[in-house]
Amino acid sequence: MKILISGAGIAGPALAYWLQKAGFQPTVVELAPAPRPGGQTVDIRGTAREVVERMGLMQVIKERRMHERGMAYVRADGRQTAALPAEILDGGGPVAEIEILRGDLSEILLGATSQKIEYLYGDSITKLSQDDDGVQVTFQSGTERRFDLVVGADGVHSRTRALAFGNETEFVEHLGGYGSFFTVKTPEPLDGWFKIHSAPGGRWVALRPDHDPQYAKALLSFRSPLLPRLKQAEQKALLAKTFQGIGWHAPHILDALPAADDFYFDTTSRVVVPEWSRGRIVLLGDAGYCGSPLAGHGTALSLVGAYVLAGELIEYDGDHARAFPAYQREMQPYVDQRTELPPGGVKMAMPLTATGIRLRDASTRLMTSRPFRPLLAKLAGQPDAITLKPYPAITQAKTTRG
Repeated sequence: MKILISGAGIAGPALAYWLQKAGFQPTVVELAPAPRPGGQTVDIRGTAREVVERMGLMQVIKERRMHERGMAYVRADGRQTAALPAEILDGGGPVAEIEILRGDLSEILLGATSQKIEYLYGDSITKLSQDDDGVQVTFQSGTERRFDLVVGADGVHSRTRALAFGNETEFVEHLGGYGSFFTVKTPEPLDGWFKIHSAPGGRWVALRPDHDPQYAKALLSFRSPLLPRLKQAEQKALLAKTFQGIGWHAPHILDALPAADDFYFDTTSRVVVPEWSRGRIVLLGDAGYCGSPLAGHGTALSLVGAYVLAGELIEYDGDHARAFPAYQREMQPYVDQRTELPPGGVKMAMPLTATGIRLRDASTRLMTSRPFRPLLAKLAGQPDAITLKPYPAITQAKTTRG
């Protein structure tokens, strides 16, 4: 059974891994000309950790994890105003026990799949036409191929979703902010801390550790209504103007901005798609359900979703009419739980006023004080709203599909 997966980030290769293991024939198409290195730090926790353990990848992930000590808010002069150490919540807070660069996790997943699975880089889907027997796919390169099923695992701005489900505005909710990140030389020893400096106007600039202590991941976030689509040069110019004069290490970060070759810029958005499938086409990960960076569970949802989608296809012997609804039934409680925005949403994350910044820092100090730590740990330690099925066929590779 031939299955086309659009997107070679996290969700796509994870799904391809399970499908190939069970005897399906996945193909992954990716718009980028090559695997994308770098990216921000993502976490592996809860049910997602169980998934990578079942994949046999936990040891290599641990070998490449980031050793972050926690998150700290700092003033313009660098003095700390509040901190959330990772150990307070046993890895259940913003910084988890296992943190890994997105590019490193993607590389690990590609390493586990690329020898047996066809990857088409520098191409994308431009047309989908499905009938009772399959899906005719037209690619940007001009080639046409036929597949039994198509999976959109191509992110918040999914082209697969646009072609098969409708306009992006129907499913993507702008939450009132933008974010950017890229690599810079470290202006100070971070000592394992993810440091954030906030400024009035709903702006914050942050530095997060990299493997090489000479470098760091710089993050720039700001409040804004939805903007017209901007070219990369315009995005960088907007950031330079927005963060001018806010103090701390902003000048150093802005100096590195023009030459940044791993630059990323996007809206802070949430994705809600009521039904994740249309006939033989189904959505996975951010393309179908995304709580935004504010929720912080995109990687977990991708890994768990890939496992469940593959498992249900195996359970129903490739019958999408039964497998796709079963996949959504199984995942929906977990998606609802993990896409819920934190209290205050963008307003709490990026306060508009100096008073709002002080209140946020004060509330962080209060909640991390000893009397409140048990309550905070209890809230952070809520169990995931899903229990993974064993799907025994996944570990017993079949060769009869085709």
